[in-house]
Amino acid sequence: MKQNNMLAMILAGGRGTRLHELTKKVAKPAVSYGGKYRIIDFPLSNCANSGIDVVGVLTQYESILLNSYVAAGRRWGLDAKDSGVYVLPPREKADANLDVYRGTADAISQNIDFIDTYSPEYLLILSGDHIYKMNYAKMLAYHKENNADATIAVIEVPMKEASRFGIMNTNDAGRIVEFEEKPEKPKSNLASMGIYIFDWKLLRKLLLADMKDPDSNHDFGKDIIPTLLNEGKNLYAYKYKGYWKDVGTIDSLWEANMDLLDKNNELDLNDPTWKIYTEDVTSLPQYIGENASIEKAFITQGCLIDGEVKNSVLFTGAKVGTGAKVIDSVLMPGAEVADGAVVQRALVADNIKIGKNAVVGSADSEHIELVAKRVKGEE
Repeated sequence: MKQNNMLAMILAGGRGTRLHELTKKVAKPAVSYGGKYRIIDFPLSNCANSGIDVVGVLTQYESILLNSYVAAGRRWGLDAKDSGVYVLPPREKADANLDVYRGTADAISQNIDFIDTYSPEYLLILSGDHIYKMNYAKMLAYHKENNADATIAVIEVPMKEASRFGIMNTNDAGRIVEFEEKPEKPKSNLASMGIYIFDWKLLRKLLLADMKDPDSNHDFGKDIIPTLLNEGKNLYAYKYKGYWKDVGTIDSLWEANMDLLDKNNELDLNDPTWKIYTEDVTSLPQYIGENASIEKAFITQGCLIDGEVKNSVLFTGAKVGTGAKVIDSVLMPGAEVADGAVVQRALVADNIKIGKNAVVGSADSEHIELVAKRVKGEE
């Protein structure tokens, strides 16, 4: 069912600084995940599967690869007539030391003309850096059912972690009565997922006022949502149940990949009823050598394995040499582990080579080691 009365905007302009070298030259939503995917594939596939025809992707930092990746729209079936994925970089020329989108709300404000072109009744706003599967058509139905002015997707998090999130406090009917940004003493565990549906006419009016307010942060969490609550508008929490991961750190990106090794993993990338579409990379089949040893691994096309792989995820074109060991690790596209090298509790970045008999990472380390530079081994 097509959702022609709802347009989607994906906020894909974050710096992703906590991913360190992985986002020095690549925007966070374009970072690789799960063997052959990119993070941006998830919200875009969700839009395509939910019947949303038009998607704007708001890009900003190190966005050349991301822009070219999403521009065609064909990967997600969004290249037909009256549909498309549109790359929307900031319009304003900012000072060299300033961010060009001043906040999440400003990113939408700068694209009001684009949105008005399609005259949507509803606007769906998404983060471009989360891994999850969601039917936005069901969320829209919930929004209409409650005659809501805004609906915010929430997920129940452990109470001890609630202070890390924007928390929605609701009444028994699911109506939001209070919003607290990272509260020290949270009253509930309903965390905002950064997924919003707004009545477009109402939001447009708020955004125009927000643009003129010199004291505003131009942010949905800090300004727009509190304003709606103060005005007594109908805000509802849409409870999401299922897999959701914010891959903002090296540890969380590693965890999200490791989750794929669990046969009961809720994400299920092989679900034929809710496909996650991605670039179809031309590659040879995987090759497993006669002396290779593999135990609980997620291995993608183009991989060459002659060593030992245990509890690890190998992306397209990764190589593991003779006598090498890859344990509890993630090898991103084109990563190479030479003969005799040992990689443990590590995430090896794209096309990085680990030399002969080199040792990377440790079974005892608290955090995952990011390997983003070549590691020399024995000559």
